Amino acid sequence: MFWKRKGKKKDGDEAEGSGAESAVTTTSTDTEDAEAAGNEREEESGADAAESADAAGKGGADADDGEPATTGSDVAEADADEHDDDGDDEESAPAAAPQKGAFADDGEPETAGASEVDDEGVQRLRSVGVLKAEDQEVDVVSNTWIVDVDDEGVVVIDPAHDAEAVMEAVGEREVYLVACTNGYNTHIAAAVEVAERDEAPVALHRREVRAWRRVHGAERRPDLEIEGGGALKAGDVEIDILPIPGTSNGSVAFYISEKGVVFTGDSLRKDEVGTVAGGYIDFTQQLHSIGEMILTLPPDTRVLADSGPETTVGEASENFDSWVATR
Repeated sequence: MFWKRKGKKKDGDEAEGSGAESAVTTTSTDTEDAEAAGNEREEESGADAAESADAAGKGGADADDGEPATTGSDVAEADADEHDDDGDDEESAPAAAPQKGAFADDGEPETAGASEVDDEGVQRLRSVGVLKAEDQEVDVVSNTWIVDVDDEGVVVIDPAHDAEAVMEAVGEREVYLVACTNGYNTHIAAAVEVAERDEAPVALHRREVRAWRRVHGAERRPDLEIEGGGALKAGDVEIDILPIPGTSNGSVAFYISEKGVVFTGDSLRKDEVGTVAGGYIDFTQQLHSIGEMILTLPPDTRVLADSGPETTVGEASENFDSWVATR
């Protein structure tokens, strides 16, 4: 599927044109390979079961890798033997230190507040709240992501607990789209308020609508019931929708190739497979989703999750075999 969102016309533009310019249109097709695997494990039947995403909760790991030190070449030893010089230069050449992203945190505690906008136009807002999952309530610090998609507007991903703080960070920019990685309240609680000012559509997987109703009721549905394998167009940016069922039947990731970032929600966090209230809903399916849809992206792709610091696809790939071994 492909949805396109344009910014609203500004003051002074023709009134008749403004409605058309802000319309969301559907133009194509229906592929969802990873979710087909998810369908085989679903035991419930009917449309309500397809929408369900019952258990929820998140525990995030905020651990951060240290940065390896670089080593210098031994010039004196290289000069001593011309033959050894070639080999020594290769072995002792300075190792390139991995470049940390703006949200690597370096062991800093998680506190509420907005970061600066990074070089790719991405900003993180942390908010404190309570994740409500059936019979559990868990205190959490959640990441909401604000992404510049052109000179005038943004996409807001996973608006969590504090709509006022989100809109303060957005400022005068227009909210073109609110995109949610699944229907847990830590990803959708502020969605309606954040979308309201600019009449932005809210995008959520169709299988997460039941979870949405628990938070927002049946009257206010998501505007776009998306599926994996499609794409969203907002401003100048195309956002690929990657199906990653596991923590929930309708979990998705949002991949923006031109910015080199993927927003993984609770499915993949730094140094861990994302947990739900400290446990897993379907660990095997979640691993399959991560391996097939996330770790096939370029290794330097930044992974921005619903909590904790950022990581990269390359770093996650190094841990994948150990995760598989724990199944």
